Amino acid sequence: MSELGNPHDRFFKEVFARLGVAQDFLRHYLPESVAQAFDLSTLELQPDSFVDAALQAHFSDMLYKVRLRDGPETLVYVLFEHKSYADPLIAWQLLRYMTRIWELSVKQRDGLQTVFPFVVYHGRSKWQVADNFQALLKVDARLTQFVPQYHYWLCDLSEFDDDELKGELFLQIALRLLKYVLRDELAEQLPGILALFQRLGRQQTVIEYLETVLRYLSTGTDKVGDEDIREAVHSAFPEEGEAIMGTLAEKWLQQGHQQGLQQGLQQGLQQGEQQGLREGLVAGLELGLELKFGNEGVRLLPEIYRIEDVNILRAVHESLKTARTIEDVRQVYAF
Repeated sequence: MSELGNPHDRFFKEVFARLGVAQDFLRHYLPESVAQAFDLSTLELQPDSFVDAALQAHFSDMLYKVRLRDGPETLVYVLFEHKSYADPLIAWQLLRYMTRIWELSVKQRDGLQTVFPFVVYHGRSKWQVADNFQALLKVDARLTQFVPQYHYWLCDLSEFDDDELKGELFLQIALRLLKYVLRDELAEQLPGILALFQRLGRQQTVIEYLETVLRYLSTGTDKVGDEDIREAVHSAFPEEGEAIMGTLAEKWLQQGHQQGLQQGLQQGLQQGEQQGLREGLVAGLELGLELKFGNEGVRLLPEIYRIEDVNILRAVHESLKTARTIEDVRQVYAF
């Protein structure tokens, strides 16, 4: 499956593709009887996509396989429903997905496996859609035995208080962020959410997870602006905030540089390579200046856009590692 275009889907996949996070989530949020039945130490993310073009708007395409403690292998299907409202046709959409899984099982001669459908919802209001398929059909009581029926399990984050969100720290951070990302309270809650990172311990782990969260905040919500995010980071990390933002800015600058280089190489011409490099460096500088200097850095961008020389842009890129003020950056190109 190609990279998901929806930021909520991307964030969910980045979080729950981590095996430890997925195990912890299922341990705490499955029905107790199901959690006890599953041997979560055997949990395994399935690489194959069962989603075709018609279903891609509805699914993040995450399927896990797990063994029962005292029985045959079963499949656990984890769906992230990112809409801000409860979808009345979710039971139908899930059934289509399960049918695709069974079709593949038949083709591979694996037999029909059990699929456990799990919906995670983080809309603004409580989920008010029936959790079973027959509710969609308005079936006459005399015909119910002849109509397919199944239930899905729902985790509605709007029903949890913050202190009820369980699991390892990064899972708690992700669930709180999902809970508030579409709400007006996000700006108020963000410093407290990011403060949880202080308990992770390892600096590299903090940087890795914080990068995932900041990318999501920058693309997945209109409830906070760049300055809100920057202030929340500095509030959560009073001493290390500037260094952390600088590290992430440098990493994203390098990624922009590499992306530009790749674009140029794909064109196969020196002119195309130079243009690709320039576009990549400019894109990286847009993010780097904003992360390091906030709105003051953004005001420098019109001057950056006028620079055509790739070597000068590279020098500006390098200067962000040590620059303490906007003037330090400007001196690199204002000869």
